[in-house]
Amino acid sequence: MNQISPRDATRAANYVLAQLNYTRAGGGKPAVYMYERPAGVPPIEERNEPHQVAIHSARPLIETLSLDLQGFELAHGVSAVRDFDDEAELKRIYDREVADLVVAKTGARRALVFDHTVRRIGGDDSSAARRAPVHVVHNDYTNWSGPQRVRDLLPEKDAERALKRRFAIVNVWRSINGPVVDTPLAFADARTVDAADWLATDLKYPGRTGEVYRVAFNPEHRWFYVPNLREDEILLLKTFDSAKDGRARYMPHTAFADPATRPGTEKRASIESRVLAFW
Repeated sequence: MNQISPRDATRAANYVLAQLNYTRAGGGKPAVYMYERPAGVPPIEERNEPHQVAIHSARPLIETLSLDLQGFELAHGVSAVRDFDDEAELKRIYDREVADLVVAKTGARRALVFDHTVRRIGGDDSSAARRAPVHVVHNDYTNWSGPQRVRDLLPEKDAERALKRRFAIVNVWRSINGPVVDTPLAFADARTVDAADWLATDLKYPGRTGEVYRVAFNPEHRWFYVPNLREDEILLLKTFDSAKDGRARYMPHTAFADPATRPGTEKRASIESRVLAFW
C-alpha cells in the first residue's frame, strides 16, 4: 500500500501549514534597526511571535481576486528585460512595463515607479542580507508613511496637489529565475484583518526614522500564496490606499518557509517594484 507523506497530503489539500512570524501586541511601539545599532543605544525588543497557519493556494480564486477587495491579484505578462541586475535596463524598460500594468489594473490616471528591490537568498553580495526575503508579517506603509512617501518623492506643490486626490501604493512582484518553490510569498485577505491588528513600527535608519505596519496575530486572518509562481505571472499587492470607502487599504504579506519544499530546490530570486498610482 502506498504511503502519502504529510508534504504531499497538504499539497493535495490545496494548502500548506507553515509558521509565520507575527508581532506580539502590547508594550511600547516596536522598532527595528535597519543598520548596525550604534554603541550605547539600548536594544528595542521586536516582539516576534510565531504562529502556525494554513496558507491556501490562490490559484482556484484567480478570476475573483481584486486589489480593492482582497488587496491582491495576479496578472500575466512577459518582460522584455534581459538582465534584472542592470539598473539602467530596469529604468529604461521595466519601469514602463510596471507603470503601464498598474494603470491598466487600477484605472489610475498615472503611475510612478519609485523603487525596485531584487531579492535573493544567499550569494556573495555584501547587501545580500539587506535584500533577502522578509520573514515577518508586515505592510510597507502606514497611515502616516503612505502620504509621507508622496511628499518625499514629489516637489512640494505637486505633492500637496496629489494628496488632495485619491492615491495608492502598489507592490509589483515577480520571479526572475523560474517558478517560485523555495521561500514563496504569503499574503492575507485584507477583509480578514481587524484595525486593531495593525501595529505601527519604527524603522530606524541613519539620520531618519520610517514607519511600517507589523501585524498582531488574529485567527481570522486567511492566508494565500501562488504555488509555483512563474516568471510570466505577476503579483500585485496593495500596500496603501488613501480611499476610506471600504476598499482594501493595506495588505499583510511575508515570505515563508514552505514545508513542502524538497531539499536541493533552487533558491528563489525575485524583483518587487513599488508604484505610486494617482487618480
